[in-house]
Amino acid sequence: MKNTIEEIKKNLDALNSRADNMEERISNLEDGNIELLQAEEEREARLKRNEETLRELSDTIRRCNVRIIGIPEGEEKEKGAENLFKEIMAENFPNLVREMDLQVTEANRSPNFINARRPTPRHIVVKLAKKDNNRE
Repeated sequence: MKNTIEEIKKNLDALNSRADNMEERISNLEDGNIELLQAEEEREARLKRNEETLRELSDTIRRCNVRIIGIPEGEEKEKGAENLFKEIMAENFPNLVREMDLQVTEANRSPNFINARRPTPRHIVVKLAKKDNNRE
């Protein structure tokens, strides 16, 4: 009878040991799962930030520039490059000028220096104000 009780105790201790071992392994797996979920959330947040940065860079690169070609040198000095742009827009695109509020932020010749070997006049680059999409 003592042997049977000793065997049952040994079996019970072995089963308790296995149960403890299993609980520890399950706990480790749960901890690993939590770490993976946190890493995935961080990766998604980083991806979202990178997409926003890419969108901002893309918007910055695609500035609202208009290039006017063929205006003789010096004509922008008489009328001003902005007024010259507004005249051209009113002549060629009267409906567009009425529909859109075009605000010129900067207008100048490009490149800044005159190349004597180039027979054509330099282009006038007009930079328009960006429209804020959130206000529409």
